[in-house]
Amino acid sequence: MQQVRDVLTLILAGGAGQRLYPLTKNRAKPAVPFGGVYRIIDFTLSNCINSGMRRIYVLTQHKSISLDRHLREAWQIFRPEFGEFLETVPPQQFIVSRWYAGTADAVFQNIHLLEEERPRYVLILSGDHVYRMDYRVLLDWHIAKEADLTIACIDVERSEASRYGVMEVDRDFRVVGFSEKPRNPKPMLGSTERCLISMGIYVFRTESLVRAVIRDAKRESEHDFGKNIIPDMVERTKVFAFPVRECLPESMHYWRDIGTVDSYYDAHMELLQPSPQFDLFDQSWRIRTHIGQHAPTLISGNKCRIESSIISPGTIVNDATIIRSVISYGVRIGANATVMDSILLPGVTVGENVFLNRTIVDEDITIPQNTVIGVDLESDSKQFFATKCGVVVIPVGAVMFERR
Repeated sequence: MQQVRDVLTLILAGGAGQRLYPLTKNRAKPAVPFGGVYRIIDFTLSNCINSGMRRIYVLTQHKSISLDRHLREAWQIFRPEFGEFLETVPPQQFIVSRWYAGTADAVFQNIHLLEEERPRYVLILSGDHVYRMDYRVLLDWHIAKEADLTIACIDVERSEASRYGVMEVDRDFRVVGFSEKPRNPKPMLGSTERCLISMGIYVFRTESLVRAVIRDAKRESEHDFGKNIIPDMVERTKVFAFPVRECLPESMHYWRDIGTVDSYYDAHMELLQPSPQFDLFDQSWRIRTHIGQHAPTLISGNKCRIESSIISPGTIVNDATIIRSVISYGVRIGANATVMDSILLPGVTVGENVFLNRTIVDEDITIPQNTVIGVDLESDSKQFFATKCGVVVIPVGAVMFERR
């Protein structure tokens, strides 16, 4: 427990989330709704609470109002008298007069926080991943290896690895090579078809982190952990990989970087499988959130059909068909409407006789009666946003027209 008290957690939540557009049109990526009742950042923060990490700074930047509001409403559970806190930190411009220029620059601009708190270790996390992890096991590994930096990692198919930071390790899991998003990723030891990738979860010895970000700030670079800090530290210091699949139970092997609309959609559909790898109902590792005051769900009429779906509180379904869909809180679905393989975010209203297929509808949007979306992708893409995999997104501000 003493080791946990020696940890300061920094959550990087300032990215623009361009690949997840248009869901990030009016909000920061960590504030994007997920799974019916959550925001993406809830998963990282719940991991912190379940791991006993209660000294947390969230480094914010782009479109942070909704994120700030959610953190204020859902996460005011910390006890300052016990040294606990969760605070948001936008760019303060103490050192330089600019916004955060990269993930490493965000830490560099907030070195004063490390000076104030004086932790032995710094846990750096992303606020935009969906996963479970007991950070205490990661910390124990880091200490046992006497590492300057430890990087949580998983193995993926080589065909997918070019989207991530790829590590080369020796038999003791010391990192001997690191390449960010390589075109030709090197396979891991003992396999020709799988690669070891970074999960964007780091534990630093504080002194090593401070030296690394100061050194990076003095040179021309993208000021990014994956592109600059980690490769430099691999050459200069002791960097180790933490193999999640070998060190954590199977329930914690799930990890998704939902950086694109298609990956966001796929992660939702995985929740609806008969035995999902990521179980939202696991009481041993609870995910905390806040959705305000909502009445119970109401299913009315005698013609409703609901299959393999998540139906959140405050939803009213009136003689509608819902198949393999995630319905967020406060949604209204009218008579004879059909929602298939879709995601409705909070406050959506679906009119009578609407048909939605493989569609994501953003918050508080009203779909007029008789609307059909997800059947003619070519037509839909002229009015809305459509992905390469055929998922249609109805974004905030979309102008809907009744189709008869």
